[in-house]
Amino acid sequence: MSVVIVGGNECMTRQYKDLCREYKCKVKVYSKTVRGLKDIGSPDLLVLFTSTVSHKMVRCVLNDARRTNTRIARSHSSSMAALKSILDEHTI
Repeated sequence: MSVVIVGGNECMTRQYKDLCREYKCKVKVYSKTVRGLKDIGSPDLLVLFTSTVSHKMVRCVLNDARRTNTRIARSHSSSMAALKSILDEHTI
């Protein structure tokens, strides 16, 4: 399963990746505003941490995700517990 995480804390990028790998997922993390976000591709799951992402970035990512019928999980909290509960729900 491939996962793309948009938002979150920049200092927790490694922890996000490690947790996703425990769930046997390939992961890309975009914690900073990146120009374009063209290399997202078509993941199985898109995780949006909405508290740390600009509205413009959310709209851009959601438009791309809807075109590819990607499952979208939103969380206001960007904690490890929030990511773990999202992965519990969407994997298995």
